[in-house]
Amino acid sequence: MRNSSLEVQEIEGAETVDEEKTRDEAEDVKKLAPWTRQITVRGVIASIAIGIMYSVIVMKLNLTTGLVPNLNVSAALIAYVFIKTWTTLLEKAGIVSTPFTRQENTVIQTCAVACYSIAVGGGFGSYLFGLSRKTYEQAGINTEGNPPGSTKEPGIGWMTAFLSVSSFVGLLALVPLRKIMILDYKLAYPSGTATAVLINGFHTPKGDKMAKKQVHGFMKYFSFSFLWALFQWFYSGGDKCGFSQFPTFGLKAWKNSFYFDFSLTYIGAGMICSHIVNLSLLLGAILSWGIMWPLMEELKGEWYPGSLPQSSMKSLNGYKVFVSIALILGDGLYHFLKILYFTASSMYAKATNKKLKTFPDDNLVQTFDDHRRNEVFLRDGIPIWVAVIGYVCFSIVSIIVIPIMFPEVKWYYIVVAYTLAPSLSFCNAYGAGLTDMNMAYNYGKVALFVLAAMAGKNDGVVAGLVGCGLIKSIVSISSDLMHDFKTGHLTLTSPRSMLVSQAIGTAVGCIVAPLTFFIFYKAFDLADPDGEYKVPYAIIYRNMAILGVEGFSALPQHCLQLCYGFFGFAIAANLMRDCIPKKFGKWIPLPMAMAVPFLVGAYFAIDMCIGSLIVFVWHYLNSQKAGLMVPAVASGLICGEGLWILPSSILALAKVHPPICMSFFPSSKS
Repeated sequence: MRNSSLEVQEIEGAETVDEEKTRDEAEDVKKLAPWTRQITVRGVIASIAIGIMYSVIVMKLNLTTGLVPNLNVSAALIAYVFIKTWTTLLEKAGIVSTPFTRQENTVIQTCAVACYSIAVGGGFGSYLFGLSRKTYEQAGINTEGNPPGSTKEPGIGWMTAFLSVSSFVGLLALVPLRKIMILDYKLAYPSGTATAVLINGFHTPKGDKMAKKQVHGFMKYFSFSFLWALFQWFYSGGDKCGFSQFPTFGLKAWKNSFYFDFSLTYIGAGMICSHIVNLSLLLGAILSWGIMWPLMEELKGEWYPGSLPQSSMKSLNGYKVFVSIALILGDGLYHFLKILYFTASSMYAKATNKKLKTFPDDNLVQTFDDHRRNEVFLRDGIPIWVAVIGYVCFSIVSIIVIPIMFPEVKWYYIVVAYTLAPSLSFCNAYGAGLTDMNMAYNYGKVALFVLAAMAGKNDGVVAGLVGCGLIKSIVSISSDLMHDFKTGHLTLTSPRSMLVSQAIGTAVGCIVAPLTFFIFYKAFDLADPDGEYKVPYAIIYRNMAILGVEGFSALPQHCLQLCYGFFGFAIAANLMRDCIPKKFGKWIPLPMAMAVPFLVGAYFAIDMCIGSLIVFVWHYLNSQKAGLMVPAVASGLICGEGLWILPSSILALAKVHPPICMSFFPSSKS
């Protein structure tokens, strides 16, 4: 989900709208390179390098907590770091290099984000891994709505093919509407705008000075984070060993997952996320692991059989999963209906105004900057026939290929999905332009329940999960492309170069993401309820499909009443946020964020709140410096520890284990 408030906060303090920037942009228009030269070899290499690094980082986040912050601004910063380092080294070697422009910066950022977005939204931590044997066993072997044949083990080949056929369709779904969305309706797309403001700020004399400070801060904390992760590795040689299991608040709290695990990745993520997101995570952790689960463990034998394994859906784990689902569905349904209403009313207002005042009349009051940006945006048009033919061709390939991979998914399901996808994509992209909220997962959940119910008991789980993936991919990627078009519009970047760079990034991502996933799949024990890599959303999505097939009979005793309560709480909390005055409503917790620790644990919420505390104190001491440096420091913390994941995974695959186990136990046992 894109969050405008986070990114606007990240670029606070950057002086971008001034006369200097206006002159620079005017000069850029005069000497603007053709779109083919905006995509450079060094840019593609930089994009692939950044995309691979971020794919590893977000894959870890996907498989541990399922909560991935928006890293677009971070990607733009690292793109600047990469090319500036490249050109500086060439300059010292006496080699003249092509000047680094805002257009090239935008193209690199777009390509890198498209690459790692496949790792974020490709279903490796949700609907695709929900098809695995391990998730099937967690949901309950041979239960009525979870038949034995409803599995498909992860494989690089079929995952790459599935992602390829589903992702490229999304690139073409809304291309014909780009002028309407960006120029006619003038949708804000806050995330795309925030990224453009940052990139434009880099490429001014004043912005270059600020960028150098950010680069220095990024490199400093990147190095610290990488070395700290390396140091921690030496002490993690065994089960529940190392700094990541440090009983910060005592052993009893540690058993209930309340401890600080020294993860700089989560601290960095907490610095990027807003305070209310982090506080909502902490509230969810306290409510679940601090109150509910300890109390419900005492009801073992009354509410649920004590003889069942902990991972069974009929034991305590069932309550954890289904209460999380209730919160997620309540929050998702509320925002889904809200965005549909907001979109419909806004479109009606636009249509009404259009009769009174046409779009050409609007253009008469445009500023000089707007006129130049629109000129560049329209100069390199993308023919509608290219988008239509491409969409039809990829749809035909999907209709042929997907039923071969998944016999449970009938060809006519895909025809219906791809017929509805452009209209669903438009609704989602329009809503994202107004509110900055990407509701693709909620469109996917609707498809999941509908297909699971239609396909029946034997085929419903697989059909629901695959259908969810198809709709979610198309709707999400088309919305992301509109964000990128908005960034390109504001940085005077050609739409053709944006579309091509997005296609390159998507192609690379369809290869990199499955390979990255398999590093984790082979090196670590995924979906272990007691391990680090719990893959929480895989079991959530599978149980959603089971609910679609089986109904409420899948729930353990008294779980339905709890689900009703938390579903109602999610609706009520969102209503309060929207209805009461903003100065009070902004502190109402976010149900979607609260749902994550119910299943995962409290430890990462503590890490992220520490990140929030760092930002709060920094802004209190020096708000201007914090606004400039927080994104750079957070990116360094995330990327340093994230990069260590790659060598640590290779060591694990090579059976090289840490030499020391640091663990803790009561003094009475010593």
